[in-house]
Amino acid sequence: MLSVVIPVFNEEDSIAPLSGELVEALEAQNLPWEVLFVDDGSTDATPQRIDDQCHRDPRFRGIVLRRNFGKASALETGFAAARGELLVTMDGDLQDDPADIPALLRPILDDEADLVSGWKHPRRDPLSKTLPSRLYNATARVLTGLPLHDMNCGLKAYRREVVDELILYGDMHRYIPVLADGAGFIVSEVRTNHRPRRFGRSKYSAGRFVRGLLDLMTVLFITRYRRRPLHLIGIGALLLAVLGVAVLAWLSVLWIQGHAIGGRPLLSLGVLLLVISVQVLSFGLLAELMTWHYHRKGTRVPVRRRHGFDGAATAPETRAAAPRAPATAPEEVSDTPPARESPP
Repeated sequence: MLSVVIPVFNEEDSIAPLSGELVEALEAQNLPWEVLFVDDGSTDATPQRIDDQCHRDPRFRGIVLRRNFGKASALETGFAAARGELLVTMDGDLQDDPADIPALLRPILDDEADLVSGWKHPRRDPLSKTLPSRLYNATARVLTGLPLHDMNCGLKAYRREVVDELILYGDMHRYIPVLADGAGFIVSEVRTNHRPRRFGRSKYSAGRFVRGLLDLMTVLFITRYRRRPLHLIGIGALLLAVLGVAVLAWLSVLWIQGHAIGGRPLLSLGVLLLVISVQVLSFGLLAELMTWHYHRKGTRVPVRRRHGFDGAATAPETRAAAPRAPATAPEEVSDTPPARESPP
C-alpha cells in the first residue's frame, strides 16, 4: 500500500483541490493507496474540510492535533498512523504537484534508493525566501557531504524501513535525508514541479533559518559521532590541554631563568586551560560509557537485506533490537505456602 502523509496548518482553501489532484494522480498507480491529513492545530476551518473529504472518500483519513506542535511532530504522528509500506510526504499548500509522485516512487520500486527527495526546480517563491534557502542548502551540503539541492523539500518518497528509523522532534524534519543517510539508507533526488502559492500565506520566518543551523549541528553530532562521542568531545579537550601545557612550559622556562611568574596572568590561563580540558574529557568519557551501556543491550545497525539465511533472504532489520531476555527466567515466588501432604 502507498500512504501519502500531508501535514497541514491553516490550509482550509487547499484541502478540496489538493484532494482532487491526489485522486487523479494516485488512481494511475497500480497500488492500493490512502491519504492521511495531519492537522497541526489549525485555527481556521481546515479540520472541517478534512472531515468533509474523509466522509466523501474513505481512502482519506485525518488526524487533528490539539495544538500546533510543529511539522516534525505532525510528520511523526502521520508516519505512526500510516499503513503503507511505501510513503510519500508533501505540503498541503498546493505548491507540490501530486503528478510528481510516480517519478519519486520509481527509484524505490526499481530498488535504486530508499528515500527520494524532491528538488523544487525552478522554485516559485520570492527572493526573500529562496535566497536564505540557497545559503542553508549550500551550508548543509558542505557540512554533511550529502549532495542534495533542496534538503527541506516537503515532497519525498520513503520505504517503510526509513520512517521506522527516524526520530523527529523540533525542526528535525529539515534533515530527514541526512538522518536517513547517516542510518545507511540510499538517498537520491528527483526534480519536481513547484507551483506558486494560491491560497493563504507562507509559514516561513527568518527565525527558522537560525533554528535550522542549530539543528544542523545536532544532526551532524548524532549522525557522525553518536557511536563515538569522545572522538568529537576529545578533540576540544586535547586542544585545550596542549595550549595549557604550552603556556605552563613557557612559564617554567622563564622561572628557571630566574624570572618571577607568580603575578603573570599566563599562569592562571595555563592552569585554567588544563582544568577545563580535564572536565571536557570527563564529559566525553561519560558519554562513551552511556554509549557502551546502550549498545550492550542489543542495539544493531540497520541491515538492507540478507542472503543465504533460511527464510530471511530479503528480510530487513528492525530499527532496534529488543533487549536480550535472560537465559533462564526467574522462578515465580508465591505468597501462598505449599499444601502439606496428609500422613498415610
